[in-house]
Formats: sequence, C-alpha cells, structure tokens
Amino acid sequence: MTESQRGRPRPNLEDVAERAGVSRATVSRVVNGQASVAEGIRERVRQAIDELGYVPNQAARALMTNRSGAVALVASEPAARVFGDPFFSGIVRGVSLETNRAGLQLVLLMAQDFDDLERVKRFLKTSPVDGAMLISGHDGDGLPAELERLHTPYVIGGRPTHPRLVAPFVDNDNRAGARMATSHLVSIGRVRIATVTGPLDMSAGVDRLAGFRAALDGHFRDALVEEGDFTVRGGELATERLLERAPDLDALFAASDLMALGALTALRRAGRRVPEDVAVVGFDDNEFALTADPQLTTIRQNPMVQGRAMVRLYLACNRPDIEVAPEPEIPDLQGQDHLILPVSLVVRDSA
Repeated sequence: MTESQRGRPRPNLEDVAERAGVSRATVSRVVNGQASVAEGIRERVRQAIDELGYVPNQAARALMTNRSGAVALVASEPAARVFGDPFFSGIVRGVSLETNRAGLQLVLLMAQDFDDLERVKRFLKTSPVDGAMLISGHDGDGLPAELERLHTPYVIGGRPTHPRLVAPFVDNDNRAGARMATSHLVSIGRVRIATVTGPLDMSAGVDRLAGFRAALDGHFRDALVEEGDFTVRGGELATERLLERAPDLDALFAASDLMALGALTALRRAGRRVPEDVAVVGFDDNEFALTADPQLTTIRQNPMVQGRAMVRLYLACNRPDIEVAPEPEIPDLQGQDHLILPVSLVVRDSA
C-alpha cells in the first residue's frame, strides 16, 4: 500500500457508478452477475471497478442475497486421521477443487469426540454457511438432524446410516467392491476366508460386511468376522484376534488398505506367509497398496472424484444458478438425489 492510499476510504458502489457514468443499481446488477445489463455498459462498469480497485462488501452481499458463498465440510474424525488417511485427504482435495471452481468458500470442520461435535453444531447454528457436506458420519452423531432443524442444505459422503434419513448422498459401491474382493479369494481356491470389517456404526463398514457375506453365501461364518476401525493398528489387532479363534484361516478381506497393512504385520508375526498361507485383499487402492510387501490386491475407488461429485450434487440440489463444466467421471446430477460410484478389483501379489 502506498502512502497516498493509506487512510483513503474503500471505493464503494457510488464511486464505481460515478466513474462509469451509470446508476448505482446498474453497478449492483453487474457485480451480482445479473444478465439484464447491456454488454457495453457492463464493460464500462468492469473497467471502473478495475481502475478504482473496488471489492464487493461480502457482508452486505450476504444480507442482500441471503447467501454467504461459504459451505462447510464436516469430518467426524480427528485431524490426524483426515490428513493421514489417503481416502479422507482425497475427498478434501476433490471438495476443495470443485468449490474453488464454483466460486465458493470452503470451511473445514473436524470433530473427534462428543465435545467437538457440539462445538461444530454451535458453529453451524451461528456462522454464515449456506450448506454443508458430511463425511465419515457415525450412527448417533446427530449432525444430519441438526442440519435438518436449521434448514441448512447438506450432502452426505456415504450412504446415510439412519434408515429413515432421506438426504442427498454420494457413495462408492461398497457392497459390490466387497463382493468382488471375496469372490476373488474364492476363485483362487481359498476356503477359510475371514474379514476385518470397518466400524459397524458407519455405512461403509456395514455395506462391505454385507458384500462379504453375500459372496460367501452359505459358507459365511460369524467366527471369521472381526470389527476394525479403518486404521493400521486396528487392522493388526483385529487380525490377531482372528488368528486366535481361527489359526487355520487361509484368506482375509480387510475392509481398507490401512487395515490390510496391519493384517500383514500380524500375519508375519504369526509366521504366516502372504499369499502362500494367507491371501489378503484390501479396499481403497491408495499409495500404501503399492508400497506394501507384498503389494496389495485391493478394490480401487477414487475419493477425489467422490469429493468433486459431492460438491456437484450440492450445487445441483441448491445452486442451479452455478454452471459446472461436464466431467467424464461424474454424470449430470440435475434432478438426482444420490450417486453411487463404481469400483474395480486390482490384482497384485497379496492374493
């Protein structure tokens, strides 16, 4: 800032109108993107804005339009997991990319316990956000109910867990992916197939277990199921518990790549070779699948595409005035209330 600029009042709509030789109302229509202004006049207003360095007052615009231009991304997980797990960081990247393209401001909120959830609810109640996107929701966290009460539009990343909750959502085909993973293990001749599930208060955990059960049909055994938490350590501990009950298991479907890494550690400690003694399949196909020893056979999903699709579904449901360019990996979501993204099996050395 130069000496002459210090203390100078910020240019306002009246200053722009005087410089462009138009009315204040005309400037307002140009600033707010309304189409009812001739192109020649619109260009004069834009030139005046550039010359004066005019910046719209966002608070005033929010009062006039009843929109702040901000949306919240709420993760019901601690920060270490959101940024340490490639799945969550991929969703954050996708949401950030698409909100930037739409001209929206992204607010990232993380809640790892009850007190954090209450803090997030207070923020959503009092802060000027137009909508929210929820990821990693757990049964009973109360966020969808709070947003419904506040009449705040939202989109969920993952199938809603509550059976009576009807909300727009974007999910990966978790059931189909788990069926593919388990069917692959069956096809290579494994017969004592166990699974480490995700948390069963989350739809991804429930749906991947359902796909595992469906692929085994009448050969499903409760004793070969152990709940995990989508972390490396959780996968390791769950696999140890499985080996205590079923030391002769010959295959394992871990419902995430991180848990599969933990499973490899537990199997190695128990003297079980992978894949000779125990075949292992994960879920995600993140960078850890390639650096594992042996490299993981896994189910590929694309969290960045899921994040982008969540924003596009939010726009389709709530901001049809914002145009988005076609995207080959994401269908047109106008008139839709959910999207299930396809997944695929990637065969490597572990199974």
